[in-house]
Amino acid sequence: MRPETEAELAEIVAGLQGPVRIAGGGTRGIGGPDDLVETGGLSGITLYEPGALTIVAQAGTSVAEIEAALDAEGQQLAFEPMDHRGLLGTNGTPTIGGVVAANISGPRRIQAGACRDFLLGVRYVDGRGQIVKNGGRVMKNVTGYDLVKLMSGAWGTLGVLTEVSLKVLPKPEAIATLQIPVADAGTAIRVLSAALKSPFEVSGAAYDPQTGRALLRLEGFADSVAYRVEQLKSTLAGFGAPEEIEGLPDLWRGIRDAAVFHDKEGDVWRISVKPTDAPEVSARLDASQTLLDWGGGLIWALVPKGTDLRARLGAFDGHATIVRADTETTGNLGRFQPETAGIAALTHGLRQKFDPRGLFNPGLMG
Repeated sequence: MRPETEAELAEIVAGLQGPVRIAGGGTRGIGGPDDLVETGGLSGITLYEPGALTIVAQAGTSVAEIEAALDAEGQQLAFEPMDHRGLLGTNGTPTIGGVVAANISGPRRIQAGACRDFLLGVRYVDGRGQIVKNGGRVMKNVTGYDLVKLMSGAWGTLGVLTEVSLKVLPKPEAIATLQIPVADAGTAIRVLSAALKSPFEVSGAAYDPQTGRALLRLEGFADSVAYRVEQLKSTLAGFGAPEEIEGLPDLWRGIRDAAVFHDKEGDVWRISVKPTDAPEVSARLDASQTLLDWGGGLIWALVPKGTDLRARLGAFDGHATIVRADTETTGNLGRFQPETAGIAALTHGLRQKFDPRGLFNPGLMG
């Protein structure tokens, strides 16, 4: 089922007799019921006001179309959404609805915030087939902010997004990256933490154990970036000799998309932790390969197929999510970290309100 209008989608949902899988561009490889509702037919930018730094688009609009429109005006999506196709080996086209539904956010999250932090308003169809509008289409008319945030990260389990309104930002005039050779994860986290605590507005902070280097990105006006690079070099001099490097777009795109795991055998997990816990948690993973982003707050891990990484980790302050694995492993372990009893009760209550018939992506989030 591929509705072309919001009204058609509402009619389809109202007439559903059983659960369905919600999909945007089909790049995420999410399993579920055989019956499928695609939002790709709900496509197009419906409002773009560069002067107001806002864009409104239907949920099935491709991310590429939105980025092209923004680029023409010297603007960008602040949250740098990941493209999953290389990691998952999928086809399809990433859509803005899918990005918002999963709260997909890249390296710039440590400075700018997550996708949900730039979401001004949504329209969606709930489990009764009702069209719901929440929030606004421009920054001066934002209401219902908490509900807007709730829909971002719900993975389509509470409703089917039909339109999203987003705040955007100007593209930086200049970008610089510093690399600092480090001996281990502990040293890397100290380097990244020192940079992030500085006043020099670091917009990317990652560590690649395979190359043994901590990576720091600075963005903004050219004179400002040049000044901050020199100041940050001085701040980090005690850790070694920070060096400015080239190849910036490809480098940070690779971190954003976890490119080090593309075409490599095994399951891929992402673990969210306190940055200061990253060295100890990384050691417990016993992974074939890791990559740290968000100053150490996000750990990507490659492990042998079928590995129960949560059991290997034991109790820790964070959560572990399966990003790439076969359906048997995902079915046995669950894609998302199991919820505590209190959170599970809240989740159940929300779903009863938004989707009382249990139609949307059942079993995906517990």
